Amino acid sequence: MEPLPARVATPIGTVLSRGIRGRCPRCGEGPLFRRWIETFDRCSSCDLLLQRNYGDIWMFTNLMDRIPIAFGIIALFFGFRVTSFTSGAIFITLLAIPMIATVRHRQGLALALDYLWRKRINDPGDPVG
Repeated sequence: MEPLPARVATPIGTVLSRGIRGRCPRCGEGPLFRRWIETFDRCSSCDLLLQRNYGDIWMFTNLMDRIPIAFGIIALFFGFRVTSFTSGAIFITLLAIPMIATVRHRQGLALALDYLWRKRINDPGDPVG
């Protein structure tokens, strides 16, 4: 019986790029999302279990959600002031549009970070490979 070939470690940047593009962080082939942000259970190409404990990527999801909010906080810190209802509505809209437009990318990035974390902790009960 021949030994299995050793897996070459995928660069972190490649894994994160795959997640941002909505592809499986391990193989880069299978899609992450069934619909808008509803994820598949497993990769259709390499059969990777995308979320070992479904919904248990809160740390990475929260981190990805805080990045767009940080831009609003920075704008307020550097002197932007809401002086009327119109300027407040514009400010909220300018924060909301990028948050909505990038939700899939941020969710994919959170799944890629979760994949890297699972590989790093190397739990024998997790067949992350």
